[in-house]
Amino acid sequence: MLQLKNKIAIVAGGTRGAGRGIAVELGAAGATVYVTGRTTRTQRSEYNRPETIEETAELVTQAGGQGIAVQVDHLDPEQVQTLIARVEQEQGRLDVLVNDIGAEYLAEFNKPIWELSLDRGLRMLRLALDTHIITSHFALPLLIRNPGGLVVEITDGTAEYNGTHYRLSLFYDLAKTSVIRMAWALAQELQPHHCTAVALTPGWLRSELMLDHFGVSEANWLDATAKEPHFVVSETPRYIGRAVAHLAGDLEVARWNGQSLSSGQLAQVYGFTDLDGSQPDAFRYFLEVHEVGKPADVTGYR
Repeated sequence: MLQLKNKIAIVAGGTRGAGRGIAVELGAAGATVYVTGRTTRTQRSEYNRPETIEETAELVTQAGGQGIAVQVDHLDPEQVQTLIARVEQEQGRLDVLVNDIGAEYLAEFNKPIWELSLDRGLRMLRLALDTHIITSHFALPLLIRNPGGLVVEITDGTAEYNGTHYRLSLFYDLAKTSVIRMAWALAQELQPHHCTAVALTPGWLRSELMLDHFGVSEANWLDATAKEPHFVVSETPRYIGRAVAHLAGDLEVARWNGQSLSSGQLAQVYGFTDLDGSQPDAFRYFLEVHEVGKPADVTGYR
């Protein structure tokens, strides 16, 4: 599966979680992937997590691509501009931009706005939105030089789901719904250049943070269902990675321009599976099982 050989990608926020899964699957499809983030083996970000951009880049290379780790604070326009100049100098093109920077660790849920930390909330909005805007500002002039370029805005929730469900925090709700609108707006600007922008969400992601939250590892993740039975519909970060890889390799990807998509939805279209061979369809499950109070049962949903 090397349909992305000679393709150049940037995964902004590729240190862990969905970003890491996307970077690895792009590598498995043969792409050269610039993995950016703030945490390196010698310096941690405010997340204070152990995962590093170097680890992700090595996983990309092991998967069959070429991983290149570049420490970048995407809130700093000069650092982003330097990154894009480096990609242009080294590769002369950019085919895929994945904006996956967020700040879920700052989220506070089930509190009204007047009880939330204003500093934490505004910081989360900056990390979730400003980073995507700054990166797109500098990266898109390079991406539109060649037709077929793809921008993927990673969020949490589809337009349909977020449009009818409050995400239990004003700041979090704004961050995740705004990214969907950002993808739609970018689609309008990219279409004349024969490039595409989409919003893409995983289902219930088994990220490093979520596994730690439940006190489990990927090897025994099912043990978490004792605490939260609906976690049975969860998916690995590689699932959304395969969604991005298939989008990037689709010669007719423009059919998705401006749309809000999910990993489970695209699995049905492109036929890929998660690492265990299943096809979790989390958002249909949320609506048809979880939201209506049915007991956890993934029959027909993975």
